[in-house]
Amino acid sequence: MEVGTFSRKVELNTVDDLPDGLREDDHRDYASRPRAVFRYGVLFALAVLAGLGLANAFGEKPARDRAESRVAGLEVTAPTRVRGGLFFQGRFRMEARTLIKHATLVLDPGWQEELSINTIEPSPIGEASRDGRLALDFGAIQPGHAVVAYVQFQVNPAQFLKRRSQGVALTDGEQPLLRIDRSLTVFP
Repeated sequence: MEVGTFSRKVELNTVDDLPDGLREDDHRDYASRPRAVFRYGVLFALAVLAGLGLANAFGEKPARDRAESRVAGLEVTAPTRVRGGLFFQGRFRMEARTLIKHATLVLDPGWQEELSINTIEPSPIGEASRDGRLALDFGAIQPGHAVVAYVQFQVNPAQFLKRRSQGVALTDGEQPLLRIDRSLTVFP
């Protein structure tokens, strides 16, 4: 058996030959600078947004607000800026300086609008609605004692930039004791 050779003619494109549909000034020489500036501008804007997110500009860092009177103290620790889809926790500390028979946290509607409440610990002994506000009854608190309630939330993801009131009131039954006014900003 004889091994044969064959020859094949191969044509190579030179640098000057461009495939169909491509033009030298747009694809090789890149003469269109305004489009390049736009592309780099978009990439820079995305990098800035990512950097701001890493620097916690869009939420999660909790803020602490406190109110005190001769009867009671109330402290709320929760983020004031969140992103869609985020899980976060609100911490509510109720302190009694005198007997509070029915320590009730009353949360403004901003604690429920576009947010899902996952759990409340410890569980309140009663829940009610007061003109669209969520009222959580934690029972009696003796003088010198405190009750700390933890509420886990999730931000519904389909939102645009929104700001809403998240005030919190501490009442003894229907009798107002303290109020903290705060707000929440939701980023998409």
